[in-house]
Amino acid sequence: MTRRDRFQHWSRRMFLSVRGRATVLTMTVSGLFLALVFVLVLLLARDALMNRTEGTAQRTAERVAYDLLHGASYADALVPRADEAPLMQVIDADGRIVAADPPATGRPPLGRNAIERGELLVSGRSCLPDGSRCVRYFGVRLPGAGPRGGITVIAAEPVPLLGQIWPLPLALAALLAVLLGLIGWWTWRTIGQAFVPVDRIRAGMAEFTVRGLAHRVPVPRTGGEIQRLAETVNRTLERLDEAMSRERRFISDASHDLRNPITGLRTRLEFALDEDDPEEYRETVRAALRDTERLNDIVVDLLELSRLDSRAPVPAERVDLADLARREVRRRTSGPPVATRLEPGAVVEANPVRLARVVGNLLGNAERHAGSRIEVTVARDGGEAVLRVADDGAGVPADARERIFERFARLTDSRRRDPQGTGLGLPIAREIAEIYGGTLRLVDAPAGGLPGAHFEMRLPLAPPPEAP
Repeated sequence: MTRRDRFQHWSRRMFLSVRGRATVLTMTVSGLFLALVFVLVLLLARDALMNRTEGTAQRTAERVAYDLLHGASYADALVPRADEAPLMQVIDADGRIVAADPPATGRPPLGRNAIERGELLVSGRSCLPDGSRCVRYFGVRLPGAGPRGGITVIAAEPVPLLGQIWPLPLALAALLAVLLGLIGWWTWRTIGQAFVPVDRIRAGMAEFTVRGLAHRVPVPRTGGEIQRLAETVNRTLERLDEAMSRERRFISDASHDLRNPITGLRTRLEFALDEDDPEEYRETVRAALRDTERLNDIVVDLLELSRLDSRAPVPAERVDLADLARREVRRRTSGPPVATRLEPGAVVEANPVRLARVVGNLLGNAERHAGSRIEVTVARDGGEAVLRVADDGAGVPADARERIFERFARLTDSRRRDPQGTGLGLPIAREIAEIYGGTLRLVDAPAGGLPGAHFEMRLPLAPPPEAP
């Protein structure tokens, strides 16, 4: 790549970047504003010169009028002094020049029309056809002096040219150019400093391919949007890392749990091929069928977890949690007796099939661990519907209360009581509760309650139905 190509590439990157576009936009707006300031300053300078010119002419005319009123001759009064207008005329009421100083000799009477109309104060601008410099004049009428009708004393000052003040626009233009350059430099530098943390975040994210999701981007302590962006990125990465870890554990556990029944099924089928005794053959097929049923249970639970993880929409409706729990209890035909305390009116917004699965999973878990009794309670607690399923079994150790909600996590007692279990029932139940804005957890047994495990699901109550 040639130097010119590199320069063009750099130029495109600069002007296409946010930093470059912001700098160009800022300099454009600032340039327009400074150009307006430049024009306004020149106009103010011109007006100041014009005001000074008119003031000089007025002051000169007043001085000449004063001298004439106090007896001075035309020759003495019409001699310009320092800082006075160089052109002076004395004009009678008929518009004829009575006297004039040498620079005004040969000029036509200034303000003649106003004098003939009898105006006391005369002012204006006069330009000669030969292209001479224009003058600003001021005159005052002295009614009691001179010939008939009085006289008018006129003083005139040449109109200043901008060329007389050429250092001002040059200095002003240079100052504004320097100021515009400083604005552009400061904008480029400030935006660049603001984007330094963003560049660090980008560089940190680029290292993920090398350092993995456990890596975190640097968090600038600026207290603004960029700090909140970095914190959000890190929280997202943390959740993603946790999700990836869960997926890895899930795949490992699923492969382990699927491998056992598949291996057993294969062994039994191979044994059945060599079996001659019909009775032994049938027993082998029955064992293979049990392995197939376990595989089916695991696959069904995995599919349900997949649907829950994807948050696939399912129809929801108003469900009375007490009625649903009552139906699930009645479906049980074996196991310890179930005592119920079901408060009506605990209505939630959810899918009844999924809620039935939660209650069924909790009841099945209680049946496997209960000694002789199970209790199911439904009640309202503020704005929530509360379902509790308790048993009188050995309970769950305090350090395993969260682990039992992990996928494929099974305690030793669970494996002993139900070797065919999948370890997915409680995780599925918690996922369903969380989908509908609720919680599912293991709580302490209340005073006087059953000594075993107490599972509590809380769901927000559904709003009252709208009147037809």
